Amino acid sequence: MKIIFTFQPKEEFVSDLTNSFPGVEFLFYKKINQAESELPDAEVIVTMGEDLTSDHIERSKKCKWIMVTSAGLEKMPFEAIKRRGILVTNARGIHKIPMAEFTIGLMLQHAKQLQSVWEQEKDAVWSRRLPTTELHEASLLILGAGAIGGEIARLANAFQMNVSGVNSTGSPGENFDSMFTLETFRGQLPKADYIVSVLPSTSQTKGILDIDHFEQMKDSAVFINIGRGDLVEESVLLEVMEKKLIQHMYLDVFDQEPLAEHHPFWKTEGITVTPHLSSITKKYMPRALEIFKKNLSTYSNKRDNFINVIDAERGY
Repeated sequence: MKIIFTFQPKEEFVSDLTNSFPGVEFLFYKKINQAESELPDAEVIVTMGEDLTSDHIERSKKCKWIMVTSAGLEKMPFEAIKRRGILVTNARGIHKIPMAEFTIGLMLQHAKQLQSVWEQEKDAVWSRRLPTTELHEASLLILGAGAIGGEIARLANAFQMNVSGVNSTGSPGENFDSMFTLETFRGQLPKADYIVSVLPSTSQTKGILDIDHFEQMKDSAVFINIGRGDLVEESVLLEVMEKKLIQHMYLDVFDQEPLAEHHPFWKTEGITVTPHLSSITKKYMPRALEIFKKNLSTYSNKRDNFINVIDAERGY
């Protein structure tokens, strides 16, 4: 069996894979274009999920399985994949710990006014007149109540926050006080102190939030987007802060990345930009490859109990 990686893991991971599966031929490339000559003979392709095209899929005549070592799938050529009937799995679930910690960190930073504290410290200013508050009993609305949203809710419970969620069915979820759908969550916006989006990019979520949603929020509300940048049009976000409809927004994801140096988000009052790092952790690759190893054992033994199988029709 020939397995192609379109990225280069660290040597420790390469050794682990080759030692764990001695009968498999692993080929590691830094970029997909370096692997093109091997694609026709590859049975499995392991990718970060942003480099494969329809042409690559058509050339991979023997490919039966694609492993995506991230959760994001919006750039995958699913039409070509469906035509070939190729199995797709991803690394869903490995982001929940770092992204939940990141979210709680932002909310604590905001509640305790730590940005202002750091500015005061730079200028040697001793002032205790900062409008600090608590997360205790604050209202949190999580758009996207999957693995990541569920972990955010679990941590929020430690602060006794009132946690509402949004999923595709409105079915109750563990650690959530109430659950809504994309069609029914609007009534929760006036109640929420923090609105956090971890929604993926799909045809149902692109541009789903508009100015009307923000007009319904408290003027003291905080919006945090760690999901996908196309959830809200950039012009809408700028209008929100120009009109001061909410107090602050923390943006970790953007429609175009990296964010241009002269983009207005950098200088707009009330917007904090972070460089898409909510999921970054030293434990990312070990967790992703652990999922791959379990699925490779399943594949090698011709079983069908794969982890994180993707519905190519839905794209997630």
